[in-house]
Amino acid sequence: MPTRRSFMAAAVLAAGLATMGASPAVAQKNYNIASMADFTGPYADVMTQLTGARWAVARWWNAEVGKDLGVKVTLKDYDHRYDAAQVSSLWPGIRSELDPIVVLGVGGPDVAALQNRLPDDRIPMIMSTAGYGFAWLPDPWIFNPRPTYGHEAAAFYQWYHKEKGIDGPLKIGIISSEASPAYVDIHKGSQQYAADNPDVVKVVETVYTEVQPSDLTTQVHRLARNGAQVITVQTNTAAVVATKRALQAIGRKDIPILMSSHNGLPASGKAIGGIEQLEGDYAVYGMAVASQDPTTARKFYEMLREKYNLEAGWNAMTVMGLNQSLIAVRALEAAVAKVGADKVNGEALREAMVSTTITSEQTFGILPNVAFNTSAPFPLEGLTANIATVKDGKHTIAAENVPVPALNKW
Repeated sequence: MPTRRSFMAAAVLAAGLATMGASPAVAQKNYNIASMADFTGPYADVMTQLTGARWAVARWWNAEVGKDLGVKVTLKDYDHRYDAAQVSSLWPGIRSELDPIVVLGVGGPDVAALQNRLPDDRIPMIMSTAGYGFAWLPDPWIFNPRPTYGHEAAAFYQWYHKEKGIDGPLKIGIISSEASPAYVDIHKGSQQYAADNPDVVKVVETVYTEVQPSDLTTQVHRLARNGAQVITVQTNTAAVVATKRALQAIGRKDIPILMSSHNGLPASGKAIGGIEQLEGDYAVYGMAVASQDPTTARKFYEMLREKYNLEAGWNAMTVMGLNQSLIAVRALEAAVAKVGADKVNGEALREAMVSTTITSEQTFGILPNVAFNTSAPFPLEGLTANIATVKDGKHTIAAENVPVPALNKW
């Protein structure tokens, strides 16, 4: 009669025979990514869109690309309230706890706080926003797939001036703030372009206000009286809402607002109670427009929703999260090809970024071809921007691949 010991031996033998023909499991090397966020500051109302896109890209990449490379990525969110002092306070702990190979940034506070630290720590940061003049330096460790806000705005000014057949310079008003390094840089870019191109643009006035203004009627009325034909608001959704309410109060439907991506038409439309209230307004940025057209970018987004639990809406904030995280994982692929799956660090990832063109196909049309080098934080050649508007109550593309004019540094 078989004993218990013989049963156990047979079971062990059967298990061994069952696994003899199986392929050995591929060991996965994990790399951490620090995901900077603002859940309690001026962008708290839209931040889950951006971070949701980051996480969905990580899930997709781990499942469909990383597993074949023997690599996976893990994200961790850190709330810095869009405040440079808070970023500085958090960073030593992030560096020690996470040891990330790359950081996904939110905006100007990240750049201001970490621009001089990341080269020493040998960790690159990838932004989703446009670039900043104060970071326009050689040998960067912070990278923007898009040019500066000044570049993007200049592309719009040049296009709008020609599109509307304006005689003389386009007169613009700017709503900004001195509360953030990014906001200061944004209006300086437009001021620089106007100073260098007086036949194209004239700045009527730059209005400085608080970060989240509640009433701008007096200021906007003054801009209108002084002949402003466009009001540029590239700061946040609260400023767009206050500017639009002011224009409505003084009965001026003929002065469009120009926005950027992070405070663009879908986000600001939601904040104001309906995108139809932004009829005739514009947004400009160097990445895909989140319109309803069946683009490659839209199809990639829908795939992430269906298969990888992306809950964010199809809007510019989501596209921003997609753009920076796709650059991060595609750079990681390039680094793995160069140094091996188990040898990637921040320095190797940065080297891959500045020596590899990440194609538009690799980002599913979210971005154009992106070819970084060490001369600037963003590509200096071949820059283009897309312009969105609201027409008949619908978010739509007004112009694609608009050339970005050259700007002098400010």
